[in-house]
Amino acid sequence: MKLMLSGFTAAMLLTGLPVYAEESKPNIILIVSDDTGYGDLGAYGGGEGRGMPTPNLDRLADEGMTMFSFYAQPSCTPGRAAMQTGRIPNRSGMTTVAFQGQGGGLPAAEWTLGSVLKKAGYSTYFTGKWHLGEDDSALPNAQGYDEMKYVGLYHLNAYTYADPTWFPDMSDDLRAMFKKVTKGALSGKAGEKPTEDFAVNGQYVDKPDEKTDEYPNGVVGIPFYDNYVEKASIDFIEKGAKSGEPFFVNVNFMKVHQPSMPAPEFKGKSLSKSKFADSIVELDTHIGRIMDKVRELGLEKNTLVFYTTDNGAWQDVYPDAGYTPFRGTKGTVREGGNRVPAIAWMPGKIKANSKNHDILGGLDLMATFAKVAGVELPKDDREGKPIIFDSYDMSPVLFGTGKSDRKSWFYFTENELTPGAVRVGNYKAVFNLRGDNGQATGGLAVDTNLGWKGPEKYVATVPQVFDLWQDPQERYDIFMNNYTERTWTLVTINEAIKEKMKTYIKYPPRKMQGEGYSGPITLTQYQRFQYVREALGKEGFSIPMPTGN
Repeated sequence: MKLMLSGFTAAMLLTGLPVYAEESKPNIILIVSDDTGYGDLGAYGGGEGRGMPTPNLDRLADEGMTMFSFYAQPSCTPGRAAMQTGRIPNRSGMTTVAFQGQGGGLPAAEWTLGSVLKKAGYSTYFTGKWHLGEDDSALPNAQGYDEMKYVGLYHLNAYTYADPTWFPDMSDDLRAMFKKVTKGALSGKAGEKPTEDFAVNGQYVDKPDEKTDEYPNGVVGIPFYDNYVEKASIDFIEKGAKSGEPFFVNVNFMKVHQPSMPAPEFKGKSLSKSKFADSIVELDTHIGRIMDKVRELGLEKNTLVFYTTDNGAWQDVYPDAGYTPFRGTKGTVREGGNRVPAIAWMPGKIKANSKNHDILGGLDLMATFAKVAGVELPKDDREGKPIIFDSYDMSPVLFGTGKSDRKSWFYFTENELTPGAVRVGNYKAVFNLRGDNGQATGGLAVDTNLGWKGPEKYVATVPQVFDLWQDPQERYDIFMNNYTERTWTLVTINEAIKEKMKTYIKYPPRKMQGEGYSGPITLTQYQRFQYVREALGKEGFSIPMPTGN
């Protein structure tokens, strides 16, 4: 009798991954929090030691893998776009997002985690913060998710704009405009027009079923929003467990983006009694309840759980901010704005209490989930045009069978086509000095690490270079220093940039979906435009290296 292997099982054998039967592809749960600092969780030296115990996330780390060189993007929208698409955000145009009422969002041609896993036979579900635009075509239920529940389209601050107790100085006309265009929590199945479950405001109110002239669909305040995200997640996981089909659920908590407003039962529950610390305790509790349900249903042997956050700590808004031991803040290309916590869990498949220091990132979720699900990444976008992914399969790292192919990381701010910084191996070159406020090196205090408050800023002649093994805080620029110069590091870094820039020719970036003011368009820029296009077409792009001292 000849043994016949399914394509999925054969692929797992060939790649050294754990083998599952075709009918038991692993469930995947992706949990994403907002603005959580690298140093906020106990597994990263935070937790109880910082007055905010995180026992549930600590347990997840104890039973799974903690990653210490895991990267996001420097702010919410690009961070979430990178995770959803597996592409650097300038490719999808999702480097920023428009104000509420201005429409736009994730282009329909993009693949998402949901749409790729649908190809692998998964039921797909999204709940919580989206922040990738508000057009119907850009919402989760139009982007590969079978159902979306209690979806929030904006960062938390946006829900306070129309509230006179927050902004009494706002004109009545502007307040009325914000109230009109700001959508509340949305739900809907694929192919349906989304409906508003309730409005969201910045008050301690939880009345989703109380209809009024002001709130015809009820209203829920910021402190209570994540309760609904938790409930939606657990409800779907229970249904998925009964269905017998593989499922993917993407859980996105609103916390701990400012303003920190812990639910009433979490007020004063942290050791430090601060609003941010209380909100971290609340976030940990929500995640703990989801994990309790996974264990209760006996799903732990065949469910991959991945936790991370969208960007680095937003130190500009301290004390309502996460903590990072690294230099910089959200909005910059420093480690503090990009290096984030990440924990993977799959008992029996991922070694318990394992630590990893490889260069990995949110971009890599796409290739990893596709591999685990047994589906190849598409060669064309959803409109039939060639597409490129910047995602590397992490599954060999997770399952202990090898290394990731990723050797570099590119850091981008909103308007950059060339990266503002590049890491290759342990060396990092920083071209964009945004956020330093005149402090060329060092300067770890908050007021010298301005993120979005600072201007676009670039180095004139040479980049800063840091050895992230010896100097993860980026204190000591070793490009040229008092014991030897390190200009040779730019050989590999420049080569990596050149190869990345070449990809823009065959796979041009999409139109930016939101655009901030980055200074006037000058005659010089206009005249350079044609030259740059011609140069890219002929030989790619190089950043010239300085010679001599």
